[in-house]
Amino acid sequence: MIVGSACRWCDTGKLEPGFIEDIGHSRGFARWIRGPLERGIFGSAKKMRRARMQIDAYRCNRCGHLELFATVLV
Repeated sequence: MIVGSACRWCDTGKLEPGFIEDIGHSRGFARWIRGPLERGIFGSAKKMRRARMQIDAYRCNRCGHLELFATVLV
């Protein structure tokens, strides 16, 4: 995805970069984790030995549509 590309939703706005914040126990940003959600004994997500990827987010400056891409292993 190229910054400034036309929005695929409204076709008139331009995409601007941003990120999805996570205010939980992570490092301050959300990640995509491979596989279906499985919960552990205390209700938290099981994540051991699963691939994690950074989420790149782009927002249309006209309609607000979000485009999310999992691109970089973290």
